[in-house]
Amino acid sequence: MSTETTRIHLASRPEGAPTPDNFRTETAPVPEPGDGEVLLKILYLSLDPYMRGRMSAAKSYAAPLEVGDVMEGGTVARVERSRHPDFAEGEIVLSHSGWQTHALSDGRGLRKLDPALAPVSTALGVLGMPGFTAYAGLLSIGRPKAGETVVVAAASGAVGSVVGQIAKIKGARAVGIAGGPEKCAFVRDELGFDAVVDHRAPDFGQALAKACPDGIDVYFENVGGAVWEAVFPLLNTHARVPVCGLIAQYNARPGAATGPDRLPGLMREVLSRSLTLRGFIQTEFADQRPAFLAEAAGWIAEGHLKYREDIVDGLDRAPDAFIGLLEGRNFGKLVVRVANET
Repeated sequence: MSTETTRIHLASRPEGAPTPDNFRTETAPVPEPGDGEVLLKILYLSLDPYMRGRMSAAKSYAAPLEVGDVMEGGTVARVERSRHPDFAEGEIVLSHSGWQTHALSDGRGLRKLDPALAPVSTALGVLGMPGFTAYAGLLSIGRPKAGETVVVAAASGAVGSVVGQIAKIKGARAVGIAGGPEKCAFVRDELGFDAVVDHRAPDFGQALAKACPDGIDVYFENVGGAVWEAVFPLLNTHARVPVCGLIAQYNARPGAATGPDRLPGLMREVLSRSLTLRGFIQTEFADQRPAFLAEAAGWIAEGHLKYREDIVDGLDRAPDAFIGLLEGRNFGKLVVRVANET
């Protein structure tokens, strides 16, 4: 049993894209649980785009990390030692312990996982926050109808891949946007989207229009930037746009935007086409989580919902993997294997 814990802290706030210098690694003795506490050994750490926002001091839907804090993130962990009546040593739990190898918990927010039902890493992906984000955003805001066209950006990623597959399950036509031939082939051939368009292609705008001959009824926004510019003219009257993320803009420096003010034109089109643009955070729909877990597990068992994980070994590789996530280098749900399950 290890006597040291490793933690990765926010060393400084990024200016633009994060760099390795924005992270600091420290070690400390493994803490002992007190009465009513458990010591967790982290097995898997989820890396997600929202973490970039927490590194900034800018106002957002959640308080930013302070410089010096342990980087935050969802985790799957094993109970290493327990002085809590509801948790036994060896149990596997979903937690929010962040970028570290061990953590203390008083039990609040922990959810027990059954390794026999699904690989426990899926609790950070297709059966976790990303999968639930796709489910709640698409069904509660997008409300796809049979025969409609649903377009999703970052379609090979943890959220986008689930959005398109649920759209198909609901009888809609799914069109994915992804970066590069390999990711596009995965979206089309393995996930079963009706069409996929490469946003890196020089004719991206024309190709997207060709893939959506009847326009777009639902656009699930994960990216922003040039992808949004290509999608916007194709939105049909009464189109719905769940806004989940804007990864193309996360690394922008404050005040760096230049060019004409496009907001008046955007608002005019929102009005004239009766568009619905709705930002959301998945916690708004927490009451739907039990239904999601039941339905998604059934879809996976039936082969209707497939997933891909991009697993990186070693906590020390988390900063570089996270930087790569913001650059689109990952392929599937990005997870750091901090320790072996056994």
